[in-house]
Amino acid sequence: METQVITNVTIYPGGMERPIQNGYIRFAEKIIQVGEMDSYQKQLGEIVTDAEGKIIIPGMIDIHVHGGYGVDAMDADPEKMLYLSEKMLSEGVTSFFATTITQDHDKISDALKAVKIAMDQGASIEGVHLEGPFINVKRAGAQPPEYITDPDIELFLKWHGETGEQIKLVTYAPELPGGEEFEQVMVGRGIVPSVGHSDAVREELRNSAATHATHLYNGMRGLHHREAGVAGHALLKDDIQVEIIADGIHITPDMIDLAYRLKGAEKISLISDAMMAKGMAPGEYDLGGQKVIVKDGEARLENGSLAGSVLRMDEAFRNIMNFTGCSISEAVQMTSSNQAREFNLEQKGLLMPENDADFVIMDEDLQVEKTYRLGVGYELGG
Repeated sequence: METQVITNVTIYPGGMERPIQNGYIRFAEKIIQVGEMDSYQKQLGEIVTDAEGKIIIPGMIDIHVHGGYGVDAMDADPEKMLYLSEKMLSEGVTSFFATTITQDHDKISDALKAVKIAMDQGASIEGVHLEGPFINVKRAGAQPPEYITDPDIELFLKWHGETGEQIKLVTYAPELPGGEEFEQVMVGRGIVPSVGHSDAVREELRNSAATHATHLYNGMRGLHHREAGVAGHALLKDDIQVEIIADGIHITPDMIDLAYRLKGAEKISLISDAMMAKGMAPGEYDLGGQKVIVKDGEARLENGSLAGSVLRMDEAFRNIMNFTGCSISEAVQMTSSNQAREFNLEQKGLLMPENDADFVIMDEDLQVEKTYRLGVGYELGG
């Protein structure tokens, strides 16, 4: 692969690194060098692009996405997952976790096998987020209740094997029978346990091994002045990373700001929780075999329950700054660096030498212009 350089650009490297106000990035498949223009020296044969003051951020990582652009992870179709990977580049997403939904056990198996094939064929999938079926039916939300079950370790290990042990995150309800034993199985395999679709009171969670909370406030026992609930536990416990759907629909901006003030940018991971209608026209779609009506930017079941979102990650990036007043650097933390750190994606989330050349060029309005994955550039809409 030819060496490329992008010059005259403001770079937000990620993590706690300070922005480079007038810099350059040299890369092939991996990043070779990041620095200030004062130190830049053109090398023989490299391709130079003058970005003329644009912004570069690390490629975004969506750890909770069911689909988009007419594709659902439950379609169990590797070709569709490859297509989804490519389409998500238009919103600045260079890595994601394919996310399942509570369904017939065989259908989950089929979906996981298809994800494994897509990963082997070069999809930008970095793992699987198993959402359900080990959840509380009282907080089912858009998860089909007829398939919800208590934790089943044997079944889970079968699914984990079918992905090539690529399940990285599991949403479950710790208060269910067998929850504690299930947690130990996950922790022992380096899988992150995420409390979600849970009706637990805080006392039931004090000894839980959960270090992550699925779509904070949604699908869980909420805050109450006489019971902190799951939401309160997630906000109060320092070692819990919380997911936020920053569309202004799932959570009001005030409650997003509350989470930001309590957790800080380092403990929030922005997600889309998008379903297949993302990037598509309003109308009727499917989620886990259920009809979803998409209208006015909302995805709802026929009973009115929210059924995922149609949120793009670049919208979440801009929204979090509008809702909280956070900086671009903090928005980068919440869309990329935190995810890379939590899930040991060692080559992602930080623009530094030897890391993957996964990054996004944005204009002054923070609109995506071009996304690079492993050094290959994709134009918006391309």
